[in-house]
Amino acid sequence: MEKSQQMEAKRKILVVDDHSGVRRMTATALESEGYVVIEAATPAQALNIASSNPIDAFLLDIKLEGASGIDICRALRTLEQYKTTPILFLTGADLDRGIAAAYAAGCDDFISKPMDIAVLRARLKSHLQRADLFDRLQRTRRMLNRYVSRRTREIVEAATETGQIPPPAERTVVILFTDIRRFTALSEEIPADLLFNLLSAQLAKQVDSIYSHGGYVDKFGGDGVMAVFDGENMIRQACLCALDIIEKTRNDSTINEKIRRIGIGIHTGRVVIGNIGSPEHLDYSVIGTAVNLAARLCGYAESMSIVVSQEVRDAASGDASFTFYSERQATVRGLKTPVTIYSLSKNTTPP
Repeated sequence: MEKSQQMEAKRKILVVDDHSGVRRMTATALESEGYVVIEAATPAQALNIASSNPIDAFLLDIKLEGASGIDICRALRTLEQYKTTPILFLTGADLDRGIAAAYAAGCDDFISKPMDIAVLRARLKSHLQRADLFDRLQRTRRMLNRYVSRRTREIVEAATETGQIPPPAERTVVILFTDIRRFTALSEEIPADLLFNLLSAQLAKQVDSIYSHGGYVDKFGGDGVMAVFDGENMIRQACLCALDIIEKTRNDSTINEKIRRIGIGIHTGRVVIGNIGSPEHLDYSVIGTAVNLAARLCGYAESMSIVVSQEVRDAASGDASFTFYSERQATVRGLKTPVTIYSLSKNTTPP
């Protein structure tokens, strides 16, 4: 048996018709093609079967004794597992009167009675193949979502609809960098495969904190993350995120001691956000002096500490959740004058 036939042999088709002769004739025609056919005579029976068995396609009579196949169709479409499952009506009813309501309920096709078996098989196969393609696309999309940032995904989806890649835009954001102190030395102490797994687990926890506080990951930089926060509360969100990362790293006993040495830098400023690269490969990212400064501040952070710029401190100085201390001057490569930086901690003093 060919692969396509083997796949079809696993398909479960639910045939709903109050005439047993029609059900049996339909089942016989499909079973000879390798489908598994389940029969139902009433809407209640059909919905009960659908809730307890994974069904790959539905063949519904539009007019049932005391009920309507349209009601079954509408009920099936409210169930998450059947949002896109093929639903075909087998009907001898006047299509002009029922077709609009049936499509509004979510059906995919009509096949008139008396049925042409060849037409039934061909249309069913076509709808199942279309459903397969949709499922593959959805799985691909879910997997891609694990590789690209939320903002990149939004840009791609918008560009898919408009056909236009948005031009670069200048805006004010908050940039947060994380980094593991003395990571290069660790690569000589810990086997590469073990280090990779340890780092991946650590970064996963950081990513969770970033997204839970309203930011998004712009990119991974070896042993750290670059995150972007925007919107009205971006300063507070970024500071809370940094504190959350430090606290969870300190208290999580599953994290290897050697990769607990996290430093974090935060800065806010104007950046340019847009697509960088060629038509063959684009990266939606942020660039500018503010990004470079945030990265430098991360370099000034000691193990398990957070360093912020004066711009961040000034913007959050009225927030009682934070304490800024250890004001100092730092020389940043690429800048002509030193910058004022602060350490950030959680305010533990009762209000």
